[in-house]
Amino acid sequence: MRTDDLIEALAKDRPHAAPKPRVVLGCAILGGALIAAVLFMSVIGYRPDIAAAAETYRFLFKFVFTLTLAATAIWLVFTIIRPEAVPGLRLLALASAPVLLILAVIAELLVIPSANWLPRLIGTNWWFCLTVIPVLSIVPLVAFVAALKRAAPASPGLAGALAGLSAGAIGATLYASHCIDDSPLFVMTWYSIAIGLVTLLGYLAGRRWLAW
Repeated sequence: MRTDDLIEALAKDRPHAAPKPRVVLGCAILGGALIAAVLFMSVIGYRPDIAAAAETYRFLFKFVFTLTLAATAIWLVFTIIRPEAVPGLRLLALASAPVLLILAVIAELLVIPSANWLPRLIGTNWWFCLTVIPVLSIVPLVAFVAALKRAAPASPGLAGALAGLSAGAIGATLYASHCIDDSPLFVMTWYSIAIGLVTLLGYLAGRRWLAW
């Protein structure tokens, strides 16, 4: 057998390298978000007046908040997938979305009468919000945790919490196009609680399944 033939035969017998954790995580994000979107469109769908709502700043701000939160949380997940990675001050990036929300709430309080504050905060579908956002977040969260098992984060609890925060933000982004409660007061209260529940679930999942 010639040397070239031997090298080729050995190369064929060599097991394929496992995908890198970042690639697996990226696929998990895309796949989980896509499945959640299909579920959303199949069961819930957009609000009937979405075209008119899209012309209002309150409706659009919901996506500014949820997408900013999703982007920062996902970025942090990518930064902590290796055991030597320490997020440090990069965790401060998570403050960007809450700061935007606080500014929007202040603006809302300044432009509407105080008698309308509580009705805007309670909204009309708070219970639906608290149900749908976690449900839409389950598949992305499972995908995140499954992908993180291929990595070795130094802090399983933190990795799980960030995965839950990312998944919750994805679920909230989808739900925002159905939700008819556009006030930042409603978003600050019920979106935050729903995303917080998914974050807590992610933390517990991380402690349970990402420890090494």
